Amino acid sequence: MTRRSIFPAIVTWLVLFFFYVPIILLVVNSFNLNSYGTAWKGFTLKWYTQLFVSDEGRAIWRSLYITVVVGALATLGSTILGTCAAFALHRYKSTLQNIHYTLIYTPLVLPEILIGISLLIFFASIHMPLGMTSIVLAHITFCVSYVTLAVLSRLQDFDMSVLEAARDLGASNWTTTWKVLVPIILPGILAGALLAFTLSIDDFVITFLVNGPGSTTLPIQIQGMIKRGRSMPLINSISSILLAITFLALLGSKLLMKTRPKK
Repeated sequence: MTRRSIFPAIVTWLVLFFFYVPIILLVVNSFNLNSYGTAWKGFTLKWYTQLFVSDEGRAIWRSLYITVVVGALATLGSTILGTCAAFALHRYKSTLQNIHYTLIYTPLVLPEILIGISLLIFFASIHMPLGMTSIVLAHITFCVSYVTLAVLSRLQDFDMSVLEAARDLGASNWTTTWKVLVPIILPGILAGALLAFTLSIDDFVITFLVNGPGSTTLPIQIQGMIKRGRSMPLINSISSILLAITFLALLGSKLLMKTRPKK
């Protein structure tokens, strides 16, 4: 009997250790009385209190609000455009569509710094003021590709004859789209939207290049605070709160999936 190797298990645990230990240390240091986190000096909720009462804390919440608004608008715009692009790529086959696919795929392999500089030059050439609008447009630009590929993967198994059958039964184009097409590809749309929202709130390089006064997002705010080197406990606190919200959202989705009645 061949003995199974324990090497894959060791590698797996080492990777998990590398991923999660820094996160655990971040959460622990958010309760550390030592503001530098170099040594444990006692448990405290001081940093969470300052997150709500100090000027830097209010700046963090303001940047988080801007980040969520930008993420929501970018997700909405990229989901609509990406879904339409995916349907066009799947429905129509031509040389023009091959060029279309190349244009959709290209942002996935281009460095973010190149995309950010290109967008900055474009906004400057059309004399668009940098701010919320430029950030939203920039995020839509690079999120469309991810949404398109997510929806396109769902459409790979879609039979277009279903739409023709619905029209033969008297359904209008509007009814066919919303009663037949959208429900079938909805998982791909939701996956693309979640991916777009995650990429939008996490982006730093492109946002740094196209942001303007009054449009500081959370990654840029955190980067500025780290450069000053005085607010690491507040960064740990807001990061721990966001981590808790993410964990509760995942837990809630799991519970909803378990309690959903079976058909």
